[in-house]
Amino acid sequence: MIIDAWAQHPTLRHLQDPIFDSLRRWTKMPTPQSGLPVSTTVALMDAGNVDLSLISAWEAPGKSMISNDEVAQFVHQAPDRLIGVGSVDISRPMAAVREIQRCVNELGFKAIRVLPWLWEVPPTDRRFYPVYTACAELGIPFCTQIGHTGPLMPSEVGRPIYLDQVALDFPELNIVAGHIGYPWTEEAIAVATKHENVYIDTSAYTTNRYPAALVDFMRHHGRSKVLFGTNYPMITADKALEGLDALALDEETKKLFLAGNAQRIFDLP
Repeated sequence: MIIDAWAQHPTLRHLQDPIFDSLRRWTKMPTPQSGLPVSTTVALMDAGNVDLSLISAWEAPGKSMISNDEVAQFVHQAPDRLIGVGSVDISRPMAAVREIQRCVNELGFKAIRVLPWLWEVPPTDRRFYPVYTACAELGIPFCTQIGHTGPLMPSEVGRPIYLDQVALDFPELNIVAGHIGYPWTEEAIAVATKHENVYIDTSAYTTNRYPAALVDFMRHHGRSKVLFGTNYPMITADKALEGLDALALDEETKKLFLAGNAQRIFDLP
């Protein structure tokens, strides 16, 4: 079984947003002119043997790039393959709390994701704390990004060490930090090792780009701490998993990485 811990079924607004121009430049991908049907996302999951994808909303200052209701519609079209992850506007704390409650209690979402670089503040900013409280009370993970940013936005807010303070303040909260944390991967490993409920997902990286320190962590004391992710549509599952065998993971570790850790952390069937 394979579970993709970080994916998007993008809206055209998301695909065309100029914030991603830098990614399009180095990947040589043209700006899309039409949206993707859900069937295309499912077909690409099939091509990579992915059983379930956690697809995320994107809330940014002043705009909704992929709304929670749109994510719910996508999940409705493929309920046995897609799982919703919500997002909120952290500039309106009480509205954010109510929206998290709606995401979980009405839309059936399994997590909330907020990206610090979109807001240009670290995850220790006071505006995040109502979000953490709501997630902890509802028993769902908080998902975020660590490491440098591909888009032309400040990377400093993605330093994994900021999550050390968050985990100290919210020891009950499961925190899933995506994108490996490069170039601060060892910092991410240190935080995940220190805190029982801090995890790393490998989204936005193919297996041949995993830092050696992360692979060593997965093989040893971090086998329960790392989740597979793609950041689809940036990377498709088949591409992300090329060279998996070269990591030389034992069978138990491979099962935990590809599905078991996500099943446990996100409370999936």
